[in-house]
This record gives sequence, structure tokens and C-alpha cells, in this order.
Amino acid sequence: MTYTRITINPNQMAGMPCIRGLRMPVATIVRMVAEGIATEQILEEHPDLEKEDIQEALRFAAEAVRERELPRTGT
Repeated sequence: MTYTRITINPNQMAGMPCIRGLRMPVATIVRMVAEGIATEQILEEHPDLEKEDIQEALRFAAEAVRERELPRTGT
């Protein structure tokens, strides 16, 4: 899968995956969505973002989790 809105630059945000070269990490967007913040509110509070940025951040995070072996969780 190709991600056109995700950039990784070792000289920016310690190499964390970000949106389109902005200093907005994918993890921050995923956290906002997980906290129940509506897309419209995220876009209002972060005018440099676009709806497609949020969608791609979620797809990227889902793929990152799918591709990695997860640690055991207390069971």
C-alpha cells in the first residue's frame, strides 16, 4: 500500500511518521480520533490538515499494527 500523505524525515519530529511534512505526527491524529474528537473538530483546530490526512493516518496506523507482532497483554 502506498501512502502519499505520510512522510518520515529523520530530521523532523525524531523521524516519527507525520502528515505531509507538517509537524503533525500520525500518532497525534490517531489519538484524537480515539478520544472521540470528530473529524470536523480536528480540521477546525488544525486548519493545515485535510480530511484525507485523517483517513490516511488511520489506514497507516492500522497497517502498522497489522504488520507487527504485538506483545502479550496480561493473559
